[in-house]
Amino acid sequence: MKPIGPIPPAFADQHGGLTIAGRTASDWVAAHGSPVFVYDFGVVRAQIERFRAAMPAGVRLHYAVKANPYAPLVAAIAPLVDGLDVASAGELAEVLAYKRGAAISCAGPGKRDAELEAAVRAGVTLNVESENEARRAIAAGERLGIVPRLAVRVNPDLELRGSGMKMGGRASPFGVDAERVPALVREIVASGAEWRGFHIFAGSQALDSDALIETQGATVALAGRLAEESGRAPPLVNLGGGFGIPHFAGDTPVDVARIGAALGETLDKRGAMLAETVFAIELGRWLVGEAGVYLTRVVDRKESRDETFLVVDGGLHHQLAASGNFGTVVRRNYPVAVAGRMGAVADDAVSVVGCLCTPLDRLADRVVLPRADVGDVIAIFIAGAYGLTASPSAFLGHPVPAQVLTGVS
Repeated sequence: MKPIGPIPPAFADQHGGLTIAGRTASDWVAAHGSPVFVYDFGVVRAQIERFRAAMPAGVRLHYAVKANPYAPLVAAIAPLVDGLDVASAGELAEVLAYKRGAAISCAGPGKRDAELEAAVRAGVTLNVESENEARRAIAAGERLGIVPRLAVRVNPDLELRGSGMKMGGRASPFGVDAERVPALVREIVASGAEWRGFHIFAGSQALDSDALIETQGATVALAGRLAEESGRAPPLVNLGGGFGIPHFAGDTPVDVARIGAALGETLDKRGAMLAETVFAIELGRWLVGEAGVYLTRVVDRKESRDETFLVVDGGLHHQLAASGNFGTVVRRNYPVAVAGRMGAVADDAVSVVGCLCTPLDRLADRVVLPRADVGDVIAIFIAGAYGLTASPSAFLGHPVPAQVLTGVS
């Protein structure tokens, strides 16, 4: 049998029926059908408060909308953060109701001309990913008669140790290689565009606090060097994020307080070129991941060659990451539970599989759970980030599940 990941603290110590924001999982399923994503905003709010308490005064918090773009969730987060970071014109259109202008930034390689024009028209900060994209953004501003706000996304000459996805220290479609950045900054300034600073993102889903501290220190140093070489102080440096959350057995949470204390020491020693610079940290998964629970009902319990399968009405078309097919090399189990038997004795060796006609559709592989039968609800945790919109929901034509936000007031 294989281990499962740790259930998030908001739910870990429950017994009997799983409750989310005061209502049982069975109540949520009865009200909204199965499968359903339930997001407890109380968990998100607590994470934001933890960040504010841990980080140096003045460090801004941005929400990476790609982690979960569910509109009610973004609407609830927006007043509590300093910026929203989007990765497409579609996301941009959705968030304009909540933030305006430079409080929104737009990143992502391969921006089409229409996307550049939409960003320029909205007055948001464009994180340009290449020299060519910068020139196209400048041209878009000239066509529209609007001064574009441009920052440079830097492909740093460093990487975040232990990160789930490394975004720096190598050839990359993301950002401009650090050694080419100063020349591009000078070109942007000479064009008359509004210079907005740097976006430097070295990796994501890191649980090593020492690695995060080291990377933030190196990132601030890199920003200072690039500013000196370009002769222009950056108004804003987006330090990226990278804060991970525990998904698998043996994972432990990052020490946000220690990271914040170290960042404060780093910023206290920053050079004169960064004296007036504002710093931001962009987080997605860390803010919303643990707030979500995916509930799916058992429709069959079957035996095959001495193995037991719980077949549910959900699957990888809603929860690709939990199936092990989104950014992981070795398939490991997300935290999972029988929602009606939290804390009960686990003595039933099963695999939880979805309803799709593919052997990839496996939400829990050879785990030991309390016994579940047809009609019982299975809870998949860590469902608040990279869930429905990061999954192939159109595959095989199954219904799109409901999403519910609770705990806002």
